[in-house]
Amino acid sequence: MTNHTVHAQFQGRLVFVGFGSIGRGVLPLILRHIGGLTPERITIVTADEAGIDCATDFGVKHRIEPIKPENYRAVLEPLVGPGDFLLNLSVDVSSVELVKFARERRALYLDTCIEPWTGGYVDTAVDPAVRSNYSIRHSALALRMPDGDASPRPTAVLTHGANPGLVSHFLKQALINIATDLGLEFVEPSSREEWAALAQRLGVKVVHVAERDTQVPSIPKKVGEFVNTWSVDGFISEGSQPAELGWGTHEKSLPPDGRTHAFGTGAAIYLMQPGAATRVRTWAPKAGHIHGFLITHSEAISIADYYTVHDGGQAVYRPTCHYAYHPSDSAVMSIHEFAGRNWRDQPEKRILLNEILPGGMDELGVLVAGHARNAYWYGSQLSIDEARALAPYNNATSLQVTIAVLSGMVWAIENPQRGIVEPDEMDYKRNLEICMPYLGTVVGEYTDWNPLVDRSRLFPEDLDTSDPWQFKNVRV
Repeated sequence: MTNHTVHAQFQGRLVFVGFGSIGRGVLPLILRHIGGLTPERITIVTADEAGIDCATDFGVKHRIEPIKPENYRAVLEPLVGPGDFLLNLSVDVSSVELVKFARERRALYLDTCIEPWTGGYVDTAVDPAVRSNYSIRHSALALRMPDGDASPRPTAVLTHGANPGLVSHFLKQALINIATDLGLEFVEPSSREEWAALAQRLGVKVVHVAERDTQVPSIPKKVGEFVNTWSVDGFISEGSQPAELGWGTHEKSLPPDGRTHAFGTGAAIYLMQPGAATRVRTWAPKAGHIHGFLITHSEAISIADYYTVHDGGQAVYRPTCHYAYHPSDSAVMSIHEFAGRNWRDQPEKRILLNEILPGGMDELGVLVAGHARNAYWYGSQLSIDEARALAPYNNATSLQVTIAVLSGMVWAIENPQRGIVEPDEMDYKRNLEICMPYLGTVVGEYTDWNPLVDRSRLFPEDLDTSDPWQFKNVRV
């Protein structure tokens, strides 16, 4: 790709907080596709020297300064002012505090995950409900202005990477495709209520964010090493949180270890065990039937919330939604070892970039199920070979994230006074337009598979055969 489309013009400064695999991967995309933003007006604030070679390659200044509760204002205030952009790609830095800071400074903001301060995900001194994504999201959305306050606020985009983020746009396109293929007469929705009504009309019961990563390292994983194709610390953190899922109205009973929340919208539940210890059945076109980890992600909650239909204050329709993640085989072995160490980090950590063999891919999409055509997967099949040809400092996994970071930034620049927004509330067509050239093969495929297929082969199982899409059947 040599002729790069300039999607937006930006005259402010850009500050990265954090410069891990996603920061390194998105920097060249930003410089390609956002006009007017020169390296001289970009600053990277990061906790260590990882990735500084990338900053040097592009002539971007950097500062090694871990961001903490006691210093974030002193570090960031000279760098962020009106009309600037604060891009938060860090771990262990409070997203809520940075959202508030950006608003005070009248700057745009985007992150890929709502993070707490260090230790917030694994603080056993607090109830598991408090360290859930449901709770953290609730705190972030509480920063929105009260109803009736129409004062413009700088746009702050929450959780806009691949997932959360891109998958919300995949879902809207999938719903349009299903409705069209079923021959329904409909007008494309233009509001939250209309999107939820369309999903209800289609009979969607379940949305899986179904992902299979088949990238293989040229240097095998060692004992005592956590190997991953994206942030190791990020994966460890979210894998240690309670497994969480948006809880559909079609579900007949709460899992024995399931818990509800006493606050918020009630769109999700959590399980009394880590997501990295919880597996679920799902399907993707190339992978077929797989067992994925039910890792907590914000999109499981925001999608379930967004597509809820209310009647008289009661939820009468909501799909079950959750992540179903089969990471690279090296990451699977890393998770098993991590769990075997009683959820304590391995002494060595490695993010795969250049040392990935040709041929692997990341297949990431949404499996939308329960409708008249059974199930439909829509998403990206991106190989490591394609990713390397498309952008430097990326693998197949990171590029699906970094291009969505770029599209979210462009949308924020084009919509600078929208206040706090989630991916489900953004223009899906605009985001997909920007992302598509970097997603490899984007496909939609129907399947007859459901969680009851080929079950009870070896032993009898307690299944609900009256409804294949009960979570009871999906959980391993």
